Amino acid sequence: MFQSLYDKTLSWAQHKHATRYLSFISFADSSVCPISPLVMLIPMALAQPSKAYTFALRTTLFSALGAILGYSIGYFLFEAIAPWLETTHYWANYLSAKSWVDEWGVWAVLIGGFLPIPYKIFTIAAGSVSMSLPLFLLISTLGRGARFCFVAFLLKTGGEKLENRLRQYINEIVGGLVFILSLTALYHFFQG
Repeated sequence: MFQSLYDKTLSWAQHKHATRYLSFISFADSSVCPISPLVMLIPMALAQPSKAYTFALRTTLFSALGAILGYSIGYFLFEAIAPWLETTHYWANYLSAKSWVDEWGVWAVLIGGFLPIPYKIFTIAAGSVSMSLPLFLLISTLGRGARFCFVAFLLKTGGEKLENRLRQYINEIVGGLVFILSLTALYHFFQG
């Protein structure tokens, strides 16, 4: 079932506008959108391993530009969005990110850029505490760049062998992820 979706995703990654889609998703992920750029970066790097680092650098650049928007939202608009944010599941994550940024400053942003957590939470938190914008941009670029280049490295070195393994076990991988997400949702349901 998921193997055909996996193959379709790889074909999208070879679309003539794939790099534009990657750029847009990378920008939006750092500011407003809940879709990770890895959704495009991974299949694009698998489909064209020789361009894996080029794709990772593009992802980093547009993620950094999106981080400026996220920072601006936190800096200029936080009071306006806070009531809405409080009603979403992002509020607890925002409070944690803000606490980390208050306590560890740029280190929290650097680590947040590498973690598989919605990065927009860290960009908005950094803006809401008025972190130095040039320093934020530098650290944000380093953290995101490290993450995306690490993914590109794995995909480039794994290449065709990795792609074949993914294709072979995609149903089990996705099934396991769905199971884990279901358990997480049930846990949160019974907690709240």
